Amino acid sequence: MKWLLVFLVAAAVLVGCSTGDDAVAQGGTFEFVAPGGKTDIFYDPPNSRGTLGPLSGPELMDTSKTVSLKDFEGKVVVINVWGQWCGPCRSEITQLEQVYAQTRDQGVAFLGIDVRDNDISAPQDFVTDRKVTYPSIYDPAMRTMIAFGGKYPATVIPSTVVLDRQHRVAAVFLRELLAEDLLPVVQRLAAEPKPGTP
Repeated sequence: MKWLLVFLVAAAVLVGCSTGDDAVAQGGTFEFVAPGGKTDIFYDPPNSRGTLGPLSGPELMDTSKTVSLKDFEGKVVVINVWGQWCGPCRSEITQLEQVYAQTRDQGVAFLGIDVRDNDISAPQDFVTDRKVTYPSIYDPAMRTMIAFGGKYPATVIPSTVVLDRQHRVAAVFLRELLAEDLLPVVQRLAAEPKPGTP
């Protein structure tokens, strides 16, 4: 059953990238139809936000290491699901790196999830060539998508999920992003009170 779920998610991904602006991701329990066909979804107020399941996997540039969402405790986290084979992903990666450089000193972390790249050298070369400094999980089979539990869309490629400091889902983008799209969202979340403060 688990392998069937992974296959169905993978099929949805290929459909998503081929159209570029799909707001619908389908496949097994991962079926999701964005409200009103939206590609930008915000979860507010903060107490209405839900969380992901456990998210971890081998680090793309050194698969002997594991990178996990837990590594970024207390930080705003931008999760980008990408593949070097996907045109919009190739365009947006420098935009994401730009926002990361501007916000990491504000307690913001970025985590990529590289999917559907069966030859690891291709995404590794891509990351090196684009000078991407934040880590990515290497996940050709898309097993990490189980962490989204079908509650949040992430099977359209590229997808970007923004978590607040408590790692609750605050925003989801089902499209290619520009720095000007992402920066104000990340800065707003970074300005929210840290966990445990009044």
